[in-house]
Amino acid sequence: MAFLDKLERSFGWLAIRNLPLYLVMGQVAVLFAAMFQMIDLERLIYAPVLVLEGGEWWRLVTFMLVVPVPPPTAILSFVFLAFGWYLFYLMGGALEAQWGAFRFNAFFFTSYALTILLTFLAPNSLVTNAFILGSVFIAFAYLNPDFELMMFFILPVKIKWLALIACVLGGYRFIVGGVPTKLQIGAAVIAFLFFFAGDMIRTVRQGRRVATRRAEKSAEVEKPRHVCFVCGKTDKSHPQLDFRYCSKCAGDQCYCPEHIQNHAHVVAVDDTRKD
Repeated sequence: MAFLDKLERSFGWLAIRNLPLYLVMGQVAVLFAAMFQMIDLERLIYAPVLVLEGGEWWRLVTFMLVVPVPPPTAILSFVFLAFGWYLFYLMGGALEAQWGAFRFNAFFFTSYALTILLTFLAPNSLVTNAFILGSVFIAFAYLNPDFELMMFFILPVKIKWLALIACVLGGYRFIVGGVPTKLQIGAAVIAFLFFFAGDMIRTVRQGRRVATRRAEKSAEVEKPRHVCFVCGKTDKSHPQLDFRYCSKCAGDQCYCPEHIQNHAHVVAVDDTRKD
């Protein structure tokens, strides 16, 4: 986008490089600190009312580092957390490599800022970072739909199908969820559309043009080469017939065997005027 190009030329030096890595490192550090009771997660979570009434502005940042703390014996939960961190780092890093640090920052912080702003409409709600992080997953899947993940290290699955499932579940949560959920999902969707709506529209238009060209080519292939001037039989409808052209008719007039010797000759307009 031209707008982002101008911003990057002026403010590109402000971009945080390796942002996905820093987020993962921060979440890991906070998780282990909470497990060893070095910090209180209640002081890090974010609800707009805590900022508006309590002035606890740091929550606007720290909630991005909060992840659910599984019980010490829940080994499987730790495995899924580690897998989630790996995917976010992989996909976020890929987007940063593809876009550049500034554009990835712009996408990520647009989703973040919209979430902060919209959730002030429901100030008593607890805000999660799940939809902000999830927008990175959806963006990666949109740009790399055929990328394959090894589910459970065994089953290869294309990322586009996982993204489709995520979108369906997100749509369901948007419908049945409360206002806070709707606001957070809406913020992530708006951020995604801000960056990808133009490309999606161009893709749809290009698809229509391709479909139109294919239809035209198909029509040309199916169009009969020979059509009887009298009865309308064609080499497509009657491939067994031997069609011929009359040398006495004006223009290239084609006739089936039945009418090649039995038809009124077509006379040119100028010839009729001479007569």
